[in-house]
Amino acid sequence: MIRMDQVSYGYHQTPVLEHVTLHESEPVISAIWGRNGAGKTTLMSLLAGHNRPDRGSIQVMGENPYNNLAAQGHICYVQENHPLGRNWTMSDLVRFGQYFHPEWNQELAERLIDLFELPSKRKIVKFSKGMKTAAQMVLGLASYANVTILDEPTNGLDAEKRKYFYNALLESYEEHPRLILVSTHHIEEIQPLCESLIVLHQGGVLCHQQMEEIREKGVLLTGLNRDIDQVTQGEKIIESAQLGSTKKVMIDASYSKEWRDIAQAHGLSIEKATLQDYLVNLTRKQEVLKG
Repeated sequence: MIRMDQVSYGYHQTPVLEHVTLHESEPVISAIWGRNGAGKTTLMSLLAGHNRPDRGSIQVMGENPYNNLAAQGHICYVQENHPLGRNWTMSDLVRFGQYFHPEWNQELAERLIDLFELPSKRKIVKFSKGMKTAAQMVLGLASYANVTILDEPTNGLDAEKRKYFYNALLESYEEHPRLILVSTHHIEEIQPLCESLIVLHQGGVLCHQQMEEIREKGVLLTGLNRDIDQVTQGEKIIESAQLGSTKKVMIDASYSKEWRDIAQAHGLSIEKATLQDYLVNLTRKQEVLKG
């Protein structure tokens, strides 16, 4: 569905992405996570054909997306602050959505407009932040594009509306499986829906794994210094804090029965780290190693 091979891109001679290789060959919902400046927006814009890579190659559904109308028919890229006509209403959004996306699902669009309580005749520029976000998600989900790219799709939505969106995302995917890439800072909320996770860091793909594997990563151990040092010898420690004779560490390992047994045998407290904390510490550790 998408292929990026050794892709590099920069702005004004400043590299943003370097030697990125990324393949997704099957319909999945995949999360894209990275700290600010990691290159998420650049990667998405390249996949959407908005920019041409400086080096390397990109294919979407077998086509080079840049300046290619045939490829654009397979793509819907909804940006965080998506550019819409200043005079557009929801009726206009739906009309242009149908025009640009051959697989457009009008019934789904109408359901989502009702679900998010979006007025059909008011100009979208006069919507609240949350309503503008919801309008953009109508475009993204109803497009039914083979490759749908959603940049921070829940920004501005309250907890209830975010839940509406997650349910609608899953339902639309089940009705029409396709590749949906979701860039998000709310990784804890989106991860139950995703089959894979792409982590970007400092202009490269740090990891691209099945979500069921990576969500188990991050083991927190707390106990006496000597016991912690003994059981973590040879392990990759990505966070450490010490208070007197007590130490708490996060190790880059999968939370498992083996680690629970080790902790119990040494009188240690053990917890599963949240995915967000694990990713933050993993990327911080990478910076330390590079430094």
